[in-house]
Amino acid sequence: MSSILTNQSAIVALQTLKSVNSNLSKAQSEISTGKSVANAKDNAAVWAISKVMETDQSANKTMQSMLNVAGQAISTARLGAERITDVLGEIKNLALGANNSVTESERAKIRTDIELKFKEIASVINGTQMNGVNLLKGPAAEFGSATPSDTEVAAVNAVSLTVVGSLDRAAGSATTTVNKINVANTRLQHVLGINLGTGVASMFGANALNLADPTAASAAPTAVSRVGPYGVANSANEFIANIEAAISVVVAKTAELGSAGKRISDQTEFIGKMADSLKVGIGSLVDADMEEASARLQALQTQQQLGIQSLSIANQAPSAILSLFR
Repeated sequence: MSSILTNQSAIVALQTLKSVNSNLSKAQSEISTGKSVANAKDNAAVWAISKVMETDQSANKTMQSMLNVAGQAISTARLGAERITDVLGEIKNLALGANNSVTESERAKIRTDIELKFKEIASVINGTQMNGVNLLKGPAAEFGSATPSDTEVAAVNAVSLTVVGSLDRAAGSATTTVNKINVANTRLQHVLGINLGTGVASMFGANALNLADPTAASAAPTAVSRVGPYGVANSANEFIANIEAAISVVVAKTAELGSAGKRISDQTEFIGKMADSLKVGIGSLVDADMEEASARLQALQTQQQLGIQSLSIANQAPSAILSLFR
């Protein structure tokens, strides 16, 4: 039955053309944006997952930058500690020289040199900082006992370094756990017993370069120098022993900084790889397949042209009814 009021062929052709135009618009959007899922309307579930992954990827990039800065701060402290180790070795050599048969004037010159070396150590401790972080200079007060109090530990922590190492997300959950890397302050001015204002070392007393051991034994460590076995040396031999002990402690502290720096470096590399992996994962979820989209675009353009022709033919069908009345 033919009707001038309802053209079923035109309706079908129009629906087909609308569907082709919709698919063509989506294909053009994928090609222009490079994404098959550009917003929540395209695919809500995939879009939500990709957004969570994007926040993690961005957080990893931020953590990588923070770790790089922390690594440089630790490297700066390590270089300062290595220099202090070298200076202590120079002080030991000077003390050994004074332990030989030298004149009083020569011994006085050696004393002056050693005092200047301790001042250099104080200067290194004061100046070894990056971005306000100084891992060689501890709090003003030293521990009052072998077991520090909570207040004393808090004071050390305040001048130590803490950086976020990773952000762990529980499976299937929005809950995250922040993992931090802590690098303790070495407190070298207390370890060595050096006054950072004057550069005077407690171990280097008036009798530190005496050739003969006096009757009085070397003074025992006080509460101020409890972390180091350094009393006031009463002879060159005692002073040399103290310097050797100090070198051993500083070398250990330097090694700790080196290990911490290696850990930060490794974590920085790992976090960078994690960020890259997340970026690839996000791309696999939302990025468009450009080859497939290009082929689909050409097919849809052909279908669009055929649909327009089909609709045109369908629209001409009612006019054929006029021939029945001629």
